Amino acid sequence: MQKFTPLKRFGQNYLKDENILNKIVQTINPQQEDSIIEIGPGTGALTKKIIDKCANFIAVEIDNRVIDQLKSEFLNINLINADFLKLDLKFLSSKTKHPFRIVGNIPYNLTSPIIFKIIENRDIIHDAVFMIQLEVAERMNAKMGTKEYGILAVILNHFAEVKLCFKVSPNVFYPKPKVYSAVIKIVMKESGMHESGAQIFIRTVKAAFGKRRKTLRNSLKSSIFENIDFTNCGIDLGLRAEQLSIADFIKLSEYVSKNIS
Repeated sequence: MQKFTPLKRFGQNYLKDENILNKIVQTINPQQEDSIIEIGPGTGALTKKIIDKCANFIAVEIDNRVIDQLKSEFLNINLINADFLKLDLKFLSSKTKHPFRIVGNIPYNLTSPIIFKIIENRDIIHDAVFMIQLEVAERMNAKMGTKEYGILAVILNHFAEVKLCFKVSPNVFYPKPKVYSAVIKIVMKESGMHESGAQIFIRTVKAAFGKRRKTLRNSLKSSIFENIDFTNCGIDLGLRAEQLSIADFIKLSEYVSKNIS
């Protein structure tokens, strides 16, 4: 099998530890009826452990160098040579019977965009299991009032249940990253919001954290909602965004929905 040098521009770090790979498979727990999308299969270390365990497996790989090898090793693989962030998941879902399960050792520099793409397509996604940077995994589960509590934690925990499954040492990768990693599981849940309300919720959270050291009043005045009078919104505008619960953000976004022009 040909060996490839991981490319920095794709944020590649190849996972080489069989024990960790097996733990990831256990976390995914693939079922025969599943429709699984793997982001960035690379040389197929995880692919070979799950491709035969589900009825519908799709691999999405941006690196042209490994395409021929993947096709050679996995003869019947459904392989898409593309950037996952540019993929039309809605179109792909029209060909499957079950919501997608998304898995992968994803580029750490693209974690947030990938997570937001998952949220945007939450109606056709059941869950996701990712290897990500430990620090980001901890931010996803940050509690209200802490410095780690921010946009990612609020939005993700509104739309999903998030679990940090286990930590991973840098020693199991090639090349060895400078940070610890973690495997997380994100299970989508019903938010009770229509799409328009969900979009306003996301924009409201981002606006509130726009100047996170400032009060809510100052952050909102400097945001896309600067023309809205928040005086009677029912939230203490003297607080900072990190002091608001998810329920507070829902209340704030509902106020925006009623007052946006």
